[in-house]
Amino acid sequence: MNLSDRRSLLLGVFETLLQAYGPQHWWPAETPFEVIVGAILTQNTAWKNVEKAINALRHHGLLNLQGLLQIPMEDLAPVIRSSGYYNQKAAKLKLFCSYVGNRWKGDLEAFLSLEMPRLRSELLELRGIGPETADSIVLYAAEQPSFVVDLYTHRVLSRHGWAPEQLSYDDLRGFFMDCLPHDVTLFKEYHALLVRVGHLYCRRRHSCAECPLEAFEPLVP
Repeated sequence: MNLSDRRSLLLGVFETLLQAYGPQHWWPAETPFEVIVGAILTQNTAWKNVEKAINALRHHGLLNLQGLLQIPMEDLAPVIRSSGYYNQKAAKLKLFCSYVGNRWKGDLEAFLSLEMPRLRSELLELRGIGPETADSIVLYAAEQPSFVVDLYTHRVLSRHGWAPEQLSYDDLRGFFMDCLPHDVTLFKEYHALLVRVGHLYCRRRHSCAECPLEAFEPLVP
């Protein structure tokens, strides 16, 4: 498939999903720091569990860089228990905050203002931050265009025959990055819409009958 075909496909999918569900206005957060905390806490858990943990952090006055730097890890872990793997996630939050505190003197805005490739690279160097988490931070906290790939992205594209099931994260991200305009709003809405349709119709057992993407056919190689 050539670049033009892929671009037409992806834009057509986006317009279909946007018409079906409307703007998603994702990520639900009040500050860039809250986005980052949510991106770390949402690893391997449902968003409803993350919301409980974020509300608990807010209740304890910990939804800020200094608060997380000062609280001992053994005291932080119980606060975020609802997010699952709370000991590991407490360590990840502390590591990220320590990095910004030490390397950037606590200036999160300066860190997030790095050019996208460097920002993404520095995030990926931190233990506990993988590609999906890094791209979520770049796109939703730093407001820079880096497409976020998740489980639903893989499922939707592979089940429709638009991408091989074994395609790596970076290759699937490149599928979008190479074909779409590098527009932050477009990337945000596209990611959120894929999550929406995936959650409704493209679970482990798919249900295609009422899916708005049912009419789309596989691309001819």
